[in-house]
Amino acid sequence: MGHALIVEDDEESARMIAALVVREGHTAACAHSIGAARRLIATRRPDLLLLDLHLRDGSGFDLLADLDTLGDTVLVLMSAQAVPETSTGPPGLQATDYLPKPINPQHLKKLLSRLVEPSQLRLELDEVQERWRETGRFGHLIGRSPPMQRVYRQMSRVADTAVSVFVHGESGTGKELVARGVHDLSGRRDQPFLAVNCAALSPHLIESEIFGHERGSFSGAEHQHRGFFERAHGGTLFLDEVTEMPLELQAKLLRVLESGIFMRVGSVQLQQTDVRIIAATNRDAAEAVTSGKLREDLLYRLHVFPIGLPPLRERGDDIQLIARSFLQDLHHADGGAERFTPTALSRLSAYHWPGNVRELRNIVQRTWVMATGPEVGDEWLPPPTVAAAPAAAARALPRRDVPTARATMAGFDDTVPGALEPGGNELMVEVGTQLADVERRVILATYESCGRNKERTAAVLGISMKTLYNRLKEYRL
Repeated sequence: MGHALIVEDDEESARMIAALVVREGHTAACAHSIGAARRLIATRRPDLLLLDLHLRDGSGFDLLADLDTLGDTVLVLMSAQAVPETSTGPPGLQATDYLPKPINPQHLKKLLSRLVEPSQLRLELDEVQERWRETGRFGHLIGRSPPMQRVYRQMSRVADTAVSVFVHGESGTGKELVARGVHDLSGRRDQPFLAVNCAALSPHLIESEIFGHERGSFSGAEHQHRGFFERAHGGTLFLDEVTEMPLELQAKLLRVLESGIFMRVGSVQLQQTDVRIIAATNRDAAEAVTSGKLREDLLYRLHVFPIGLPPLRERGDDIQLIARSFLQDLHHADGGAERFTPTALSRLSAYHWPGNVRELRNIVQRTWVMATGPEVGDEWLPPPTVAAAPAAAARALPRRDVPTARATMAGFDDTVPGALEPGGNELMVEVGTQLADVERRVILATYESCGRNKERTAAVLGISMKTLYNRLKEYRL
């Protein structure tokens, strides 16, 4: 049982809120001014502070000046006016949620049901950090490099707030793992976590999948369907590759984020949802807005707390740490090889990893399957010519000395310089070629070499089918 302090200058409204808090098994006290609130806090520090931002004797934020007095108090802001999500009070005290006035009893009840004692959250975060120091694991993520430590600090800071999170990074860097980690560290962790890949859903069905539909609302709708927003109520909804969402649906998503209200397809009944949104993209968000792939107003709504994930090639010793961890997981599950040879570890560190952590996991699994003893060697690791290691790149021939095949792709107007010769297994690129162009050439050349078999191409490249489909779509194939 916790103790709540309601700071509200409307006495009738304060009594109503207090009654709802008491009904949920907590104790409550009311203050109608900043002065009265300070006296009550000095008498008993509240576990939960429901704070009106506009009081008779000043701003509600004036009450938050003495952070030492408030300690681990959970802050929830209340206002009849729109409150920007970044307006969460002074540094050091973050708002867990925002309640628009008049207060919706169901919204308040859901908020109280998921509130956890701050001391318990801090204890669990301490346990996560202690495990990271011992094993290099932070929740579902692995790594000790400075870029990842920055990510962990951001996750720890934002987890128990209500602000929207925007994760950006290359494919395979672990954006969904970050989203799940933020959810697991928040007061919503006992509620659903649902992930939706906006690029994988059919443009004709994506609205139905996200918002649900009524029976008979369109051809084939034989049963009522609860969408992601409805099923994730009280929890977290992860929108992966949000820039691939159709523009007309982005407008509807914006309305839900602003009001918390939506309708199923084919329905006239309003549904209310309480969902924390975490969005992600592997594109440049500003460029997506410029090119018309993402609404600017939706970006402002989602891009409240950005978290940037570094590519694996910039994470130094994390490559070997992650590879060892993946191999140990396989060894503990099914036996087999349990360590890499020094040569294999050196080869892993020298590889460029265009597919990032996802590619590393696939290659570790492949080499573990092929290992015949207690150690994994470098026989089945990516060859140096594909890795483009510094030494190999230095030995690359100038373009004028490199034989270049030109293969015309179906549906692709241009030719592909540097593609593989029929039956060939090498691809030469000029030193200084942009990485995006190198990736494009490798993917298209491998695709042709594999007879345009997508499953085989993805397996050879060590990337997921989703990543391959996205790249081929980007290359207009």
